[in-house]
Amino acid sequence: MSSRLGVIGVVIEDMEVVSRVNQILSDHSPIIVGRMGIPYRQRGVSVISLIIDGSTDEIGSLTGKLGALKGVSVKSALTAK
Repeated sequence: MSSRLGVIGVVIEDMEVVSRVNQILSDHSPIIVGRMGIPYRQRGVSVISLIIDGSTDEIGSLTGKLGALKGVSVKSALTAK
């Protein structure tokens, strides 16, 4: 399976799910190249940006599990191949 490089943006609006988000990221750590998380206290949200390198199935698993959480929004951009 071919590997794709990309970026994933995660916005967490419900702080009660932060531990679950971190567990999902830990479970998918083999495809995470880099991570930056910033709490935006004035807006009451946290923003995480991820650089990922993995198969479309692995990336889909990560984004699907994150996006299924209440109060979490996920967007991704990947290389064509």
